[in-house]
Amino acid sequence: MARILVIRFSALGDVAMTVPVLYSFAQAFPQHQIVVLSRPHMAALFANAPSNLSFRGVDVKKEYAGVKGLFRLFLLLRREHFDFVADLHGVLRSRFLSLCFQTSGVKVACIDKERSKRKELVSQKHKILVPQTTSFTRYIRVFQKLGFSFPISFHSLYGVRKGNIDFLRQEVGYKGENDRWIGLAPFAAHKGKIYPIALQEQVVQALSKKENVTLFLFGGGKEEVALLSKWEETYLHVISVAGKFKMSQELALMSHLDVMIAMDSGNMHLASLTGIPVVSIWGATHPYAGFMGWGQSEANAIQVNLPCRPCSIFGNKPCLRGDYACLNQITPRQIIQKVESLL
Repeated sequence: MARILVIRFSALGDVAMTVPVLYSFAQAFPQHQIVVLSRPHMAALFANAPSNLSFRGVDVKKEYAGVKGLFRLFLLLRREHFDFVADLHGVLRSRFLSLCFQTSGVKVACIDKERSKRKELVSQKHKILVPQTTSFTRYIRVFQKLGFSFPISFHSLYGVRKGNIDFLRQEVGYKGENDRWIGLAPFAAHKGKIYPIALQEQVVQALSKKENVTLFLFGGGKEEVALLSKWEETYLHVISVAGKFKMSQELALMSHLDVMIAMDSGNMHLASLTGIPVVSIWGATHPYAGFMGWGQSEANAIQVNLPCRPCSIFGNKPCLRGDYACLNQITPRQIIQKVESLL
């Protein structure tokens, strides 16, 4: 039996993308113990993991901040006698921990992000618009460096079932045989990823009028919760769950949806992990960067072709044109038609 430490801090979407790989690895090697080291609030992603896959939440910004803090963390982890370390993050924090393990005799492998190819994808003068290696494949390659090969067997966080939402019935009600549940997650971390709110409201208005359709709104921050609550009050058959549920409860609800509409965001990845189709909206970023949700078809990615796209891997750069045409040129009708085709 081997003990493997997997390191991936970062944002929600990046950690969510480790799940299909880690679940599959754990199922392929039930004799090994895998420990995932990440931020504490990522725990819900591993609540239904195979028994040999466990989660360890650590605060690397406060409790284990800086070189001294990370070294203290290493000394604690070293007591657990890991045989391998898989660095799926490849940043200063994870590389420091990996180096500590490596110098103590532990076999380490680190992700290769191929940053030069990503630069070519977003270059404005010499753009090379070709699909990059997906994050899933990059994660798999780390384990291959450690000597492990395995099939990807992951389907959903809930296997072939749906998540338990009995405890949410007061909020979400019951789904009849002819009912269709649609999710909408209107927000993302950066402006270059967010479809204009006024246009999104048109999508909400149109879908709320459809027979047997209930629209669930997902979001987080205070301003987001206020906006989605307003939509809930304005339109029939619209339920905002923003700020009401834990991540584990939102995931369970997502598994009962017929389709999710999301930006290139954490919610796109969360919905993907529950085995439902996602209509994803792409502006400054592009599916070719390798961050499409697990099991999702590019046919369901809504985007416009512009010579400047993509201009950013993560959507965090200001618009070069100044008008965010990549988002504003997408019509609400395009989104609605795609949703209808999946229903």
